[in-house]
This record gives sequence, structure tokens and C-alpha cells, in this order.
Amino acid sequence: MIRLAASALALSLVAGTAFAEPVAFEFDKSHANLAFSYNHLGYSTTEGRFGAWDGTLLIDKDTPANSSVEFTIDITSLDTFWAERDTHFLSADFFDAEKFPKATFKSTKVEQTGENQLEVTGDLTIKDITKPATLTVNVTALGEHPMAKKEAAGFAISTVVKRSDYGMDMYVPYVGDEVTVTFHAETLKTDATN
Repeated sequence: MIRLAASALALSLVAGTAFAEPVAFEFDKSHANLAFSYNHLGYSTTEGRFGAWDGTLLIDKDTPANSSVEFTIDITSLDTFWAERDTHFLSADFFDAEKFPKATFKSTKVEQTGENQLEVTGDLTIKDITKPATLTVNVTALGEHPMAKKEAAGFAISTVVKRSDYGMDMYVPYVGDEVTVTFHAETLKTDATN
């Protein structure tokens, strides 16, 4: 009887591990920044950011490949700290934000490439054009948040996007075609997650 009980317990533990589901985390937007930069004529690096975005994040600490992320960016929230440039970037010459107000990213693969590093591959859609994109993700922290008193994760994410791939080739090659995108974020385990 003891042996049977022990076997049942072992099976339940194995089953619980095998069918464990990724945990939902939410972005702390007060401690996050979605930014981009590009080369301007070889003289300088111009920077900007998107102030409005949203995303869903599922994390499996034990099996990172089961993790996933989906992200939506409000293109109209673009800010390069120069109003005339913002207006031009939002026009049909670039983002055509009136016609295509959103950009999205949806992960298709998550691979652990180092102790605290992941490579996240997914589909990036801008102006209704979808191309594969790969994000380099550095996990900066993972554990109990000292102030929120709940599980938290921090990330530093980067990728390079060729704007000409999305129909934005004006001024190439004088103004850089490659745009470096960075995202720094804190995330907190959602209250709905056990």
C-alpha cells in the first residue's frame, strides 16, 4: 500500500511538471521604455521612442521554449523630440500612420542561448508587411520584486530592423536603413496567476 501511494505521488509530480503551464506577467509601463535609433548622414545618431504600446507575456522559467510574447505598438505615439520630424515620419513617406496606426510582434520561437540570455524569433508587422525578426533578450532580473512583493522579471531587449523591408526607403542610404530598437522593461506576475 505504501509503495502504491509512493508510486501515485511520483506519477502526479511527473504529470504536474509535464503539464505545467507558462505563467502570465504584465508590463510595468512606469518602468519601461521602447526606443529606436538610426544613423543620420554619418554625422550623428538620431533617437526616438514610442510612448504607447501593450503586450502579453507568458514565462516558463523551467522550459523557456514554452514562453511567448505578443506586442502591439501605437505608431501615432512616435516621438523623436522634434515635432516637424515626427509629422514627416507619420506621413505616407514613412509609417503612413493614418492608414497603418499599429505595428505588431508575435513570437514564434524562444530559445535559451546563455545563462541569462534568450533569442526570441517572431513575426514583425509594420504597414501590413510581415517579416521575421529576431530579438536578443537579456534577463536582467528574475525573482521577488522587493517593493511589489510578487514575482517579477526584468529584460533588456534589442534588435535591428531594416526600414526598407517595410516600404520606408526614403533617403536610403544617406539616412541609415538599419534601425536599432531597444526595449527595457520590468514585468510583474499577474494577480490572476496562481
